[in-house]
Amino acid sequence: MTVLVIAPHPDDEILGCGGVIAKRAEAGDDVWVCIVSEGKRPMYSKEFIKEEFREMQIAHSNVGVGHFIRVALPTARLDTIPQYKLNGILTDVVDTVQPDEVFIPHRGDMHRDHQIVADAAMVALRPNRNHKVKRVLAYEVLSETDWNIPNTQNAFIPNVYEDITKQINFKLMAMEGYKSQLREYPAARSLEGIKALAVHRGVTVGTKYAEAFMLIREVAV
Repeated sequence: MTVLVIAPHPDDEILGCGGVIAKRAEAGDDVWVCIVSEGKRPMYSKEFIKEEFREMQIAHSNVGVGHFIRVALPTARLDTIPQYKLNGILTDVVDTVQPDEVFIPHRGDMHRDHQIVADAAMVALRPNRNHKVKRVLAYEVLSETDWNIPNTQNAFIPNVYEDITKQINFKLMAMEGYKSQLREYPAARSLEGIKALAVHRGVTVGTKYAEAFMLIREVAV
């Protein structure tokens, strides 16, 4: 199986589905990660940009990412990019990877970049192309998915759970690689916070640790 994870920023892929990435890699699946944005000057320093990429390489090595696509649009400024251009970029990514399973950010996340990427991903994943994706799921990101204005459109309502009991340590090690993004507990983006969410999602379905997703579309064959 070929798996594609589309992430607005470096670390979203690990926060949202780092356990599943490790699980799919262990199973021998071909795992691709597409990071849409990166820090750009003058908002970010040269040192930060260089360190961000180094951290990403460490994180990906810890969960077994097989292939990495770096779109390199400006972080926190995706709303300055015409939507049709981003639609086209992600369509090209999907055409190149030809995935069976795709993970995208939740449309109700607080960060505007997440919303824009989710919209573009859904355009790229329309089932009217030669290659049709079998499964599309949205993942949750601590401090983005749970911090938006509460309403029915923003709600993350998981209906798919993956047992990551055997992969939780790989997920935590990967996030340790993103040192610049980690915070001290009780911050949401702390190792304790990440583990607590995995525990909560796990006990919901009777496992020690899990990641939760919203199934957007699945085509049974």
